[in-house]
Amino acid sequence: MTAVQDERSPVRTVPAPSPAPLSDRLRIALGAPVRALREAPRRPMLVASSLALLSLVVYAVVRHFVHTSMVDMIVYRAEGAAVAHGTDLYALRVTEWNLPATYPPFAAMLFVPTTWFPIPFLRVAITLGNLGLLALLAHLSFKLVGWPRRELRPIGVVLVTGLGVWLEPVFTTLRYGQINLALGCLILWDLTRSDGHRSKGVAIGIAAGIKLTPGLFAVYLLITGRVRAAFTAALTFLGTFLLGTLFLPDATWGFWTKYLYDSSRVGKTEIVDNQSLRGAFARLLHTSDPGILATLGVGLVALAGLAVAAWAARSGRWLPRAEAWGVCVAAVTAVLISPISWTHHWVWCVPMLVLLAAEASVEHARPAAVRRLRWRVAFWATLLAFLSFAMWAAKPLGAAVLHMSPLRQLPTSIYPWVGLCFLLAAAVRIRARRRSAGAPLVRLPGQRDGGGPDSARGRQQAPAAR
Repeated sequence: MTAVQDERSPVRTVPAPSPAPLSDRLRIALGAPVRALREAPRRPMLVASSLALLSLVVYAVVRHFVHTSMVDMIVYRAEGAAVAHGTDLYALRVTEWNLPATYPPFAAMLFVPTTWFPIPFLRVAITLGNLGLLALLAHLSFKLVGWPRRELRPIGVVLVTGLGVWLEPVFTTLRYGQINLALGCLILWDLTRSDGHRSKGVAIGIAAGIKLTPGLFAVYLLITGRVRAAFTAALTFLGTFLLGTLFLPDATWGFWTKYLYDSSRVGKTEIVDNQSLRGAFARLLHTSDPGILATLGVGLVALAGLAVAAWAARSGRWLPRAEAWGVCVAAVTAVLISPISWTHHWVWCVPMLVLLAAEASVEHARPAAVRRLRWRVAFWATLLAFLSFAMWAAKPLGAAVLHMSPLRQLPTSIYPWVGLCFLLAAAVRIRARRRSAGAPLVRLPGQRDGGGPDSARGRQQAPAAR
């Protein structure tokens, strides 16, 4: 055969391997935690498990003596019942506080299964489910940050699950039976997947369909160059809207034209339970309606937060854990700018603390001559803030919340202060890394490094990136 004939002959290609059956993939996924626990160093794992178990036992005792109403769980169940029985979703009022439904109709549709079980059973099941979600959130946070070594991560997951119940946002989530941990897991699962996944963005779209605030992560994907994932999130969110329109047309019309804009249904802006910037402004200005000043302040923080998040994500060449910084900045921005951010919305403290712990660990590993304390101080100060329950300790009674002195307002707005400091620390960190590498402070649009969290973690292993 001549060379020409050989070139024209059909090229034999090796067929791509067919994907494993779904049953095999499920078996592998379900067995992964067990394998990870077995591969972890035995002695540290035993110590971590003992500490976690002791903490959970103490938590169970405290929970027994502290009034644990799980009031939000009761609201969710009532929403599911309204959908199941065809009653007016947004006219319901439940519990002694006459709480209404505040989520989109799509969320209420997802709550229907809670009506199949009695409330005592749900209290136990949702508490255990939230502990499982806390473990998953810890795992995803370690995966996002790319720290510590893979064999040590199960130890971290066990510690976060056992000790993390004392973080005020997690404690309050468990106390009220909230869904914040589930939303956080949906978002982090999506963001820790490779950018090459065609379905990336679906989980963020579902989370936004349940509760609108996660929609900011679709904006984050867009401004960091993941255009397809951003549009996937937007189309998925549109799908949740269409499902609500199809099955609950009256409720959907009422929510999007009326109830969404009635902030009184959610709660009072000025109470210390609200740890958003708008709540902090209301207390600072001694008014329940902080008006245009708060709107301008929140708008500036929104722009600055998104800019820092994009700056971090586009700095992967110079900034270790760049994607983790970008995601955490976006999360903090979301809870800061939301009109109402209850304390339990700040469960994003878990990935924040994991990120700061990673920075502190890397800093501690440096030679003593160049070692600093900055990230260890930042980690412990942030941990103390989320363990302090400061807003509850300083909470005034009734109308006194609008007459607090500036000094007393510091603990009652502790999370907004922590959030603003975190945004500032991120900006300083990015700027310092770029300057030390002799890189331009700003990259032009389209110059983003390829890859997602996996590639970012790969870049951070280079000695120069340390």
